[in-house]
Amino acid sequence: MTWKQLLTVCAVCGVLSACGANNSEIAEYIERPVEQIYNEAFDELERGNFISAAQQFDEVERQHPYSIWARRAMVMAAYTYYLQNKYDEAILTARRFIALYPGNKRAAYAYYLIAMCQYERISDVKRDQLITELAQQALVDVIRRFPESDYARDAILKLDLTSDHLAGKEMDVGRYYLKRGHYSAASVRFSNVIRNFPRTSHVPEALHRLTEVFLSLGVYNEAQNAAAVLGYNFPDSRWYRDSYRILVDSELTPEEDPSSWISRALDKVF
Repeated sequence: MTWKQLLTVCAVCGVLSACGANNSEIAEYIERPVEQIYNEAFDELERGNFISAAQQFDEVERQHPYSIWARRAMVMAAYTYYLQNKYDEAILTARRFIALYPGNKRAAYAYYLIAMCQYERISDVKRDQLITELAQQALVDVIRRFPESDYARDAILKLDLTSDHLAGKEMDVGRYYLKRGHYSAASVRFSNVIRNFPRTSHVPEALHRLTEVFLSLGVYNEAQNAAAVLGYNFPDSRWYRDSYRILVDSELTPEEDPSSWISRALDKVF
């Protein structure tokens, strides 16, 4: 089941189909039975009329704010805003639900929906990564609060992707500094990948770039160590071949220092 399907299934899970909904067009905002408003909203959602559905779900809460239906409608309104890519509205509604009903069984879904809204707004690595950080925080929140849920299992997968994205940003900035000869600044970025994102796909290149940086700075023992750690963990990587070549060109060979921070950062990962 994809996460998109998970959102859809979980949004409607547990919803009671009370009395039959009518098939009228968008209803006027007049006092109506709560079941009627809710079911009309649900019908609009199933027909793909998301704007009308969101309005109707909001109307449930407006006309019957203390009913059980209002709680369901608030979650469904958040989901409907999400379907329209109105992420701010979806997050605001989901957070309001959590604030009002923190112990409700649908709170898990509300937290998950917030995380998905942030996750879908992740931008290219060349842009500011504030949204990626917010998505990561929201995913961690889901995992921490509901560790045994389907939401947590899906959040774990997406958390890996957000980490990879943030590591990619560090690599992009590090390459920028490296090309311009700002070796100390570049080493900070590549080191951040090793320290903070050791399980991401960017680690092999980060180790190679550190080998380049340390050679350029004349810190040969660190260059040898970075290449050795790279060779031990990724022996078939193109990055190791490149690191080995530039060391040999400098009449050096890979040599690991087990006490180095690089070795300690990766010894429990690979």
